[in-house]
Amino acid sequence: MTRATLLTITVPTGEPATGDPGFALADFDAAQVRITDLGITRGDGVFETIAVIDGHPQALGPHLMRLAHSAELLDLPEPAEHVWHEAVLAGVADYQARNGDGGELFAKLIYTRGVEGTGRPSGWIFVDQGEDFTQQRLGLKVVTLDRGLRHDVAETSPWLLAGAKSLSYAVNRAAQREAARRGADDVIFISSDGFALEGPTSNVIVLADGVVRTPQTDQGILAGTTQAAVFAFFAERGYPTEYRHITAEELAAADALWLVSSVRQAGPITHLDGREYPVDAALTADLNRYLLSRTH
Repeated sequence: MTRATLLTITVPTGEPATGDPGFALADFDAAQVRITDLGITRGDGVFETIAVIDGHPQALGPHLMRLAHSAELLDLPEPAEHVWHEAVLAGVADYQARNGDGGELFAKLIYTRGVEGTGRPSGWIFVDQGEDFTQQRLGLKVVTLDRGLRHDVAETSPWLLAGAKSLSYAVNRAAQREAARRGADDVIFISSDGFALEGPTSNVIVLADGVVRTPQTDQGILAGTTQAAVFAFFAERGYPTEYRHITAEELAAADALWLVSSVRQAGPITHLDGREYPVDAALTADLNRYLLSRTH
């Protein structure tokens, strides 16, 4: 029997009828998606992936806010926040009831424009065991790749949907394959005018001159839910934190670098474009313990 839990969001937007939670458990092994759903044929939809640690979905509220923001950028109807919220909790509870407590899980939320011609969005959530990121939390080899767009693309060309977490992930996956071809584990995108942006599935953390920085989000990059927790961790230890534009040269000159994301948490960068960077193993271990201990 499949371990994963799947829920269909029967009322992904709007208000469900009295007594209807707006979601239902579904058979993970049965067919669920019509081939004419625009999420399949056009990548026309958005998603979020949430870490679930010891039964606690991490940063659930911020993830749902980001789902709503991505939906707004795609002109999708506003997701029913309370329906998606309760569905995540129900999915986690079902998974644990069948498979036991503990461990690192993830919940993936998928919201599409729906079957073409119906005007009704589609939604699903599935909960499953997370990948083992032990090695990636010890160190990552990273390359920079040209994103091919200016850093201000979100302002000049909003129709390109920079900053939306859309289902159209082919470019991000292609970038990760290119990293593998170059003998690296991951990527940091650089704008065509020379600013550090983000990874295909992660935010960039830069430590330089005692200040912890991340590229600001007006450059068509995703606001990081884990990145916000990373800033809280460093602020508690007396480090100033800052959002700002970071040039590729400043990135290369950093004292230390991390890629952070919801499920992997924090991965220290050991090499960037072949250059070796020091890793404070104790600090990174403390950071990951902090991130994994979050209960909300």
